Formats: sequence, structure tokens, C-alpha cells
Amino acid sequence: MTDKKRLLIIDDEENMRHMLSVVTSKAGYQVTLAENGEQALAIQSKAPFPFILCDLKMPKMDGLKFIQALNKGEEKPVIIMMSAYATIDDAVEVMKAGAYDFIAKPFKTAEILLVLEKAREHYALRNENVQLKEQVRKLQGTNSFSEIIAHSKKMCSLLQLTEKVAKYDTTVLITGESGTGKELIANGIHQNSQRKDKPFIAINCASIPENLLESEFFGYIKGAFTGADHDRKGLFEEADGGTLFLDEIGELPLGLQVKLLRVLQEKEIRPVGSTRSRKTDVRVLTATARDMEKEVKDGRFREDLYYRLNVLTLKLPPLRERKEDIPHLCAHFLSMLNEQMGLSIEEIAPDAMSLLLGREWKGNIRELKNCLERAAIVAETTQILATDLEGAHLENPCNEQINEMFGTFSLKQAKKIIEKKLIAKALAASNGNKSMAARMLEISYPSLLAKIKEYMV
Repeated sequence: MTDKKRLLIIDDEENMRHMLSVVTSKAGYQVTLAENGEQALAIQSKAPFPFILCDLKMPKMDGLKFIQALNKGEEKPVIIMMSAYATIDDAVEVMKAGAYDFIAKPFKTAEILLVLEKAREHYALRNENVQLKEQVRKLQGTNSFSEIIAHSKKMCSLLQLTEKVAKYDTTVLITGESGTGKELIANGIHQNSQRKDKPFIAINCASIPENLLESEFFGYIKGAFTGADHDRKGLFEEADGGTLFLDEIGELPLGLQVKLLRVLQEKEIRPVGSTRSRKTDVRVLTATARDMEKEVKDGRFREDLYYRLNVLTLKLPPLRERKEDIPHLCAHFLSMLNEQMGLSIEEIAPDAMSLLLGREWKGNIRELKNCLERAAIVAETTQILATDLEGAHLENPCNEQINEMFGTFSLKQAKKIIEKKLIAKALAASNGNKSMAARMLEISYPSLLAKIKEYMV
């Protein structure tokens, strides 16, 4: 019997304890019984149970006091509260105190088993999340991952894999949309590898003119071409012993792809104009925002090089798929902006955060950072408000472009349309708080009420 199926049942009614014991034991649970909260606390202190079924109304110590007492300890079991007499307020109170779920008596056998099954899934996910967060905490304790903000499950899992990858010299292809932090991941791999004391050199393949790429990569010797009045090392020689990160690898011309493949296979380079090859010891990491399989299929990227680079792929999720990280990223960026620009922004207002969470962020983390920088500069207080984000064109159902065609030449009608849209936008941003909406619109509270009545917003 695994520890994951150990169950403590607490109820002052003997018949209920017996019935629950029979039902859950048949389902594979290892059951222990208690008559009240005091007895259960003594049992829990000796051998903590991961799952607890607890009655709310009991003598000596009821269910609520039991949860409150249990919260003082380190163990956090999954507690399911039961009651035949509880009100909605009672249910809300025990849920706030830490209960996972609340079921009303009488209940069917299938119902209690279903709730327990969901509790097991919750327990497993919670433990997995704790382990991932601990892994991230260890990673972020190093200089290499201190810039990576990861609280979502996707990013925590990715960082866990990244730590494993870092230990080996294999080539890694990092994929993801622009602005997702591919270079940060590459640098983290380098800093967690045995090469961390050697150079980490990053280059964007799209930023170098095609006719200069070969000499940039492999260097040249004196007299190789007009203007080559001395020997010059290329990126591979400069990164010798360390890591070379080639961003936007999909932009590499086909002619240079052949030479890069040879370098990766033979571990040697030949400077432009030289007749001799030189040994090189460089770990190559690459990144792209392109669909590389499509690039190969369309003949723009060599298949053999693609498979040589794609020994292992790390796919960075776009920000819209890891929105749990947005509040943490915002806190990180605001702290950084305060330090760099001498600002004193303390927080983001709830309505402003709602707008940030609702955006698709096509530019990902880079776009979020730029948006916050602008908002921090224009903010009039120590708090970023929804109005401070207006220039960022944040998407919202009520945030339509007010300079659209109004279907009329009448200035009077256009004014009414604009006012109605802005009022609706302010009410949405303030979650219906009319006082806050009036301040955002810079009109008096009575005026706002009158306009709402006039426009029936």
C-alpha cells in the first residue's frame, strides 16, 4: 500500500465512520478512524496522512478548529470536509481555512470516491509543483538562471530539462517565438556546464551581411582579401573551449551551412585565405523562431545540418501559454526599472494587471518589458494604473480603436459614440467601480452617472 492512499476519517457518528471505512477500503485506501478533532490531531502528529475526510460538526473539536490547528504544522494534507447541516457561509469558511473540497451529507458512494480521486490528482500535482519550484529555486540560485522567471509548470519543466542538458556537450536547438528568451536559456546552459569559465559568445546570424559571414565565423589570414592587413580570429576561435550561440540559425545561407556542418563533424576550422585547418573545441547552441522542418522541406536549410543541430530541442512557450508568470515577470521588470531609471513604482493596480493578463503578447517577454517601461515612465503615482497602459494598445473587448469610422459626419453623434465607448472601457477596466471610472475619465461622479443613464452603458 502506497503512502498516497493513506486516509484518515474523522466523524463522531460510528455508523458514518463504518460506512466510509468499508467504501474507501474497497477502493484501495488504507484507512484510520478518529471520533473527533482532538483524537485526529494526535493521530496526525504521529503519522501524517496525505488525505483526510472530516466532519464539520463534532464535539470537543469541530472540523474548522481541526483545520486551523493543523495549519500550524508543516504537513499540508488534502482535507475534504463533510456536513449535513452546514450553510454556504460554513462551506466558504472551511474552504478559506484550507479545506480542498466540501460535500454535503447524505452522499452517494460514487460521489465520495470521485472526490477522493480528484483529491489524489490535486495532491500529485501539488507535490510535482513543489518539486519543480524547488528545482527552479536551485537553478535561480546560480548566476546563469537568475534572469529567468519561471513559476508556470511549462517553464519549470523546461528549466529542469535545461539543467540536465547543460552537463553534456551535445548540440541544442532552442526554438520559440521572438522575445521568448532563447539567449537567456543558451547562456544558462553555458553557465551550468563545464565550460562556464570559458567564453560565451552570442551572434545573430541575420545581423551579419552574407558576404562577411564566413570571415566572421572562421576568421581570415593577412592578405586573404583587400583590406585584410592582419590575421583575425573568427567567432569559433574566440569561443574556443567555451560556447558559441548562433541565434536565428535559419537565416544562414546554404553555402555556409555546408561549412558549418563540416566544422561540427570534424571539429576544425579553416580561416579565409588559409590552406591549413585548425582544431577547435566549441560547444554550439543554436536558436530559431522559424519552423525548421518546413525550411528543410522547402530546400532553404540542409537536412543533414538540421539533424546535426537538432540532437535535442528546447521549445520555449510563448508568454500567452505561461500567463501565470506575468505577475512575477512584472515584479522583476519593475524592480529592474526602478533601479536603472531611478523610479519608485511599487505595484500594478488590479485593473491594470487584468489588462496585462488579457493581452496575447505577440512580442512575448520583450513586448511586456517595453510596455511596462513606458507605463512606469508615464505613471503619476507609485502605482501603474490602467490609464498608464493606454498607449500600449492592449487588447480588450471594450478597448476598440476610437478613431474608427463612425458612420456619420455629425460631430455631435461622433462625440456621443466616443463618450459611450470610453465610459464602457473605463467601467470594464475598473471592474464596474464607478468612482474609479469617473477618476479615469476625469469627470465628476454625478456626471458619470448622468452619462451612464443617457447612454444606457
